[in-house]
Amino acid sequence: MSRRFALLVNPASAGGRALKALPEVIQTLDGLGARHRTVTTRSAEHAGDEARRASEQGETVAALSGDGLLRPLAGALRGRETALALIPCGRGNDLARVLGIPRDVREAAETAVTGRERLIDVASVDGTPFLGIASFGFDTDANRIANEAKWVKGDAVYAYAALRALIAWHPAHFTVTVDGERRELSGYSVAVGNSGAYGGGMHLLPHALLDDGELDILMSEDTSKLTFLRSLPKVFKGTHLDSPYAHVMRGRRIELRSDRPFVIYADGDPIAATPATVTVEPRCLRIVVPPATT
Repeated sequence: MSRRFALLVNPASAGGRALKALPEVIQTLDGLGARHRTVTTRSAEHAGDEARRASEQGETVAALSGDGLLRPLAGALRGRETALALIPCGRGNDLARVLGIPRDVREAAETAVTGRERLIDVASVDGTPFLGIASFGFDTDANRIANEAKWVKGDAVYAYAALRALIAWHPAHFTVTVDGERRELSGYSVAVGNSGAYGGGMHLLPHALLDDGELDILMSEDTSKLTFLRSLPKVFKGTHLDSPYAHVMRGRRIELRSDRPFVIYADGDPIAATPATVTVEPRCLRIVVPPATT
């Protein structure tokens, strides 16, 4: 398969990591004889417009970014024949991690040329698409702190943000309705996952699949802050679900309410607020993955 690429570069990704990686990506593509052009994105809307333009020109869209830029690209490309290739240049890079795409930008660029295409689901919160996990409650505070902590580098920002958020946290009351089945609880957070990982390798919903046409929901019930803190390291291995305070459901339409307003974050960015409804569009986005990925 011969692919032509539109390289969409997010200049703000991880403090300029995408721009720094661009020469290596171009060198790799040139070495493999792959044609390409480069676009520096100015906003999510601009990225979506450029993705649609690339699709109309028969190009594969290669995203040099973190997870955040993938949301508008997924919205632009879902339902099209155009594939999206990931060259991870963000802080978390969780979708690339789940799909087995190398973190090394040269290897990721080679995968963009030689990989196969796979169809995955796209989820939406009130019509705004996302690919990973949408969450709110305690996660709202932790995401905000992580985004503001520019001086904390790498994956350590997520641990820092979680600890800061926990100190000030007060339990909230959540109402979650999954395909008509209503559940109420007081606790920490609610997360709805299309993919299983977020926050730089936290396997929050380890059983979530990207192509099963359903969403996984985790509800974290109230417990002491010490117990909650002790469970946090387990998330990196996906072993936290054995807790009596963790409740998991699955479904296609999830209605979310809370006793106080929360911003809903997905793929690292604020995209909606409670109350909200989450839905899923099955197998509508083409992603380039390594040949051996199942």
